[in-house]
Amino acid sequence: MKKTHFLALIGLIVAAAVLFCGCTGTTDDQTTTPTPTATVAEDVQVKVFHAGSLTGPFEKVKAAFEAEHPGVTVLLEPAGSVDCIKKVTENGKPADVLASADYALIPEMMLPDHADWYLTFAKNRMVLTYTNESKYADEITAENWYEILDRDGVRWGFSDPNSDPCGYRTPMVLQLAETYYKNDRIFETLVSEHSNITVTEENGTYTIHAADPEPDNVTLTIRPKADELVKMVKSGDLDYAWEYRSVAVQNDLSFLELPEEIDLSAVAFADNYATVRTEAKKGDGTTLYAGSPIVYGVTVPKIAEHPDLGVAFVEMLINATGQEILTADGQPPIVPAGGYGSVPDALQSLVEMQE
Repeated sequence: MKKTHFLALIGLIVAAAVLFCGCTGTTDDQTTTPTPTATVAEDVQVKVFHAGSLTGPFEKVKAAFEAEHPGVTVLLEPAGSVDCIKKVTENGKPADVLASADYALIPEMMLPDHADWYLTFAKNRMVLTYTNESKYADEITAENWYEILDRDGVRWGFSDPNSDPCGYRTPMVLQLAETYYKNDRIFETLVSEHSNITVTEENGTYTIHAADPEPDNVTLTIRPKADELVKMVKSGDLDYAWEYRSVAVQNDLSFLELPEEIDLSAVAFADNYATVRTEAKKGDGTTLYAGSPIVYGVTVPKIAEHPDLGVAFVEMLINATGQEILTADGQPPIVPAGGYGSVPDALQSLVEMQE
């Protein structure tokens, strides 16, 4: 019996020790010093590769997302959409979210090896930006802009067709303008005479050859990213630059809106836009980008290090929070977002699946 009491006593001592260890940090009044969770302690970094034209709204989505996810830091990495995708597909750089200014680049360049779903979430339109200090700013209109750009001393630019959708869309607008304004000299006068970019026509389709642009950098300037052009317009180094409307709004630039027949904004004119296409570099060869309404796409690459957080970021982008941010930044959201492929269950309620 004594041995039994002794063993029971030993058991009580062991149990008390275990209980004491499990309650470290507990005082007599039962207050507890919280231990940070693993996520907070790690300070998880969510990497987002995105089109430069999304910088403004994505900075706001980032702030809202970090507020809802303590211990998570969102790292935004803007670039031309083609370059963003190449970082994943060619360089193997992990991204938890990838957003393109041309949704079609995702199925073309990423599916099925690098992603298995994507969403369309926002629209845009091409505009011509300037400031009050730009030459002939007080004269330019939707009827005479191509004459203003051709005047002596006027400096204007657009981004590189080989790295940025805004860059391969700009010459499309200029070619479409020839038909709309019934002037078949617009493209040659504005573009071909000041660069190595040419255009050919076959069976009613115009192909713009822009793989080796070589601008003169006197009248026409071409830069890798559209945000470089924003700075040049603001500083007075350029009088005018082609941008998305949202970029103009976010940077407080004056801008000229063009007819929907040529500004790549309206689904109603999709057939008209399809009569132009831009040939640009792709690897050791070239690729063709067809004219189409400007629609943005987003996905979570298969190489993502934090895919669940990537999906959560996309969820915020397409829900009421993201919609409000996009609208305020001059970029109409698509509601509901269009879904393609194996869209995650967490997004299904916010998405309308497409064929």
